[in-house]
Amino acid sequence: MQHAALARRLRHVRAPSPLHFPEEALVPETKRHLEIRTLLYVVLKTFADRASIGSDQFVYWSASDPSRCLAPDAFVRLGTPDTPFGSWKTWERGAPELAVEIVSEHDSDPQTWADKLRKYHELGVLELVAFDPDAASGERLRVWDRIDDDLIERVVEGERSPCTVLNLHWVIVPAAGQPAALRLARTPDGAELVPTPEEAERRRAEAEQAARATAERRVAELEAELRRRGG
Repeated sequence: MQHAALARRLRHVRAPSPLHFPEEALVPETKRHLEIRTLLYVVLKTFADRASIGSDQFVYWSASDPSRCLAPDAFVRLGTPDTPFGSWKTWERGAPELAVEIVSEHDSDPQTWADKLRKYHELGVLELVAFDPDAASGERLRVWDRIDDDLIERVVEGERSPCTVLNLHWVIVPAAGQPAALRLARTPDGAELVPTPEEAERRRAEAEQAARATAERRVAELEAELRRRGG
């Protein structure tokens, strides 16, 4: 960056003491967690032309303390097209507006989750979503909003709730071979899901096939009509 290059040409009273901000850690992940997280990431990537998308990467918000970090299962920062990055530093890129946590067995401990909530409050996200696939139906989706500099839980009814950051809707539906997964939808009832690229391609192919079948049927009808008139 231009600022860093200029700073290196200036004189300083002492040499820098670089801090280490890790970009990865060995954290076990169940196959179910991976599949649900990957599905959500693939859906969010469809917005990569207008947002930066992360998944299971460290997000740092204190330039002097590498321990102040989180690794959301998914996060979104609007306003800049997506580019590759190892970790996310808010003093360089700004705070993500949206973060999603797929609740694991470790997170189910009340104190662990309370600690995470405090960290997300510090981070400055506008919307925090938690999906717990092991919770009872009706309790699997929780959402927090930043209002007046407070992070407060939203009332969620029917496992559907608006995604305020993306102007869409959170819904829980069967997907990725799982009885319940977190998806984004364009309609509040979840009838029109935001498709993955694979789903969009399959829909396009099905629409083309249906259009072709309709055209062939129409041609057959016209041919039959011509034969009838000619006979």
